[in-house]
Order: sequence, then structure tokens, then C-alpha cells
Amino acid sequence: MFRHRFRYLFVFLLSLYTYLSTELCRVYYYFRINIEWYLAFATILTITFAIWESNRITEPVLKSYISHLTDTLRGLVIFFIVGSVLTTLLTTGIVLLVGMGIKNHSLEDTIEPLKLNLIYAWLANLLFHLVNVIVFYINEYKIKMEEANNLRQMSVQAELQVVKNQLNPHFLFNNLNVLSSLILQNNNEANRFIEEFSKVYRYILNYHDKELVELDKELHFIDPYIFLLQKRFSEGLHVEILINDQQRNALIVPASLQLLIENAIKHNIISRQKPLFISVHTNGNNTLVVSNNLQPKKSIETSTGIGLQNIIKRYKLVSNKEVIVQNNTGQFSVALPLINKN
Repeated sequence: MFRHRFRYLFVFLLSLYTYLSTELCRVYYYFRINIEWYLAFATILTITFAIWESNRITEPVLKSYISHLTDTLRGLVIFFIVGSVLTTLLTTGIVLLVGMGIKNHSLEDTIEPLKLNLIYAWLANLLFHLVNVIVFYINEYKIKMEEANNLRQMSVQAELQVVKNQLNPHFLFNNLNVLSSLILQNNNEANRFIEEFSKVYRYILNYHDKELVELDKELHFIDPYIFLLQKRFSEGLHVEILINDQQRNALIVPASLQLLIENAIKHNIISRQKPLFISVHTNGNNTLVVSNNLQPKKSIETSTGIGLQNIIKRYKLVSNKEVIVQNNTGQFSVALPLINKN
């Protein structure tokens, strides 16, 4: 605080304010102090300047000692006491110099001005140190808040990485199951399936460590993924994608579409007689909606617990935006917030 760039302006304004207050209260008249106005103002200005500069010079000297104190308040108190002693000595010297040296007053005539100036000097020193304490604790608070935010961010990033790391083995396990069933059904389509599967998995490898990805890139990834699914379910699965071109540059959590489509397939009956219809579309609320007709399975395959909860948790970690899940009669939908790049 004592090294502030506007410190001399503050010293001047405080001195001017103090002098004007003494004139308005007629201090010099009531206490019978014989002194010219310019000399009175110069005395106050010199005292104020001396108090400030003595504290400014003393602070770095004491800092090495104060920084090693376990009790910060104790260190600030010591700084105040040292400042008060210096204030008393400097003020006494200045008043004696002006009164006895410049004005040729006797020691008896100088005692009254000395008392008044000491009262002002002690109050000014107290003011400076109170402001210094406030500034000190504000800076300490900012440092602690920054440390807390850094720790919170590190915790969030670590948690997010754990959640994202679940995605690769989960995706690989499910699609190897699809591949094994396809090989049993049609060997000629297996090579094409592997080719498309490699595109999908390459996307997972490239973007799994990203917090967010452009919707347009996610859509390019989802096309080969839908191909993989339709090879397995044929006419039992219908996926419709209707995306507004203006919203393709928005950001979403990587592989969220794949997980939502997979979630719908896992929980619903899919057959030629009872096809599953999945719709992927954007709406005016700046959200991406993935919905499907409800035809729940009587027994659901063993769940790894990743899917939908993975998406909800990742959105919460990276943006604090809410994923809206609606389970209406005959319809299940999940609305993903589209995040603006800015």
C-alpha cells in the first residue's frame, strides 16, 4: 500500500484537507499559535510526507521478519508500533525545527503546537496502517480465492478426465459385439463394417480428450456410426437428422450423439415389425434434441452405467449447463445445450 503510484497525491490532499479543517475550526486562534498560513500548511505537509515515507522505507526492512511470523496480525501490529515510534520522533523534530528554528519560539511556546501536531500525526499514522491492513487482507483474500479456484479447476479436470476415459473401452466393447454378430450374419459386409468402424473409432481417439467439439464434426462422425447400426438392425432402425446450418458451428460434448443413440437402442425393442425411430434435430432454444419412440424391452441388457449419465456429468463439468431429459407417453427425448464458441 505504501508504494502506491498515487501516494504523493494522497499525501498532498490529506495535508490540504487537514490544514483547511484547522482553519475552519480556528485552531490557531483558540490555541494562540502564531504562525503564517503557508508555514502551517508546509508543516502539516512535511509531517504527513515524513510519516508516509518512514513507513514505506521501514516496510521492506520488517517484511523479512514479518513474513516469518506465524501470526500475520501480530506482524502488522509490530509494523504499526514501529511506525508510531518513527512518527513521534519525526513529528517532534519537524515541529521543534519550525517553532524554535524558523520562528524563534521558546520551548514553552512550542509545546502546544507539538501536542496538536502529535495528535494529528498519530491519527494519520493510524489511518495509513488501517488502510494498509485492509489492502493486505484484500490481497490475501484474492490469493486464497485464486488458489481455491485453481484447486477446484484441477479437481474438475481430473474428474472430467476419469469420465472421458470410460468412453473408449465402452465404445469398443459395444461395437465389437456388433461386429461379431454381423460376421455371423454376413461375412461380405464385415470388411465394410470394419472400415466404417475404424472411422468412428479414429474420431473417438482424436476427440475423446477434448472437452467440447463442433457439432458439424460430431455429425460427420455419426454418419459412419449410423451405418454400423443399420447393418445390424436393417429396417428395424430409422435415424433422421435435421440440423439447422446456422447451428452447426456450436459446440457439444464429443461422442454425445453416439451415446444417446446407443442408449435408445439398448433400452428399446428393435425389429422390422416394431421399428425404432430416432430423430436428431435442433430447435429455437439453441438445443440439440435426440428423441425416440418408446417400446421398452422387458429385460434390458447389462448396463455399464455410462451412457446418459456420462453426458449429463460431462456437461455439468465443462459448462454447468443442464441436460434436459423428458420421458413422456410414447416418447423419450434428451435436449443437449448447444454451447456458443464465445
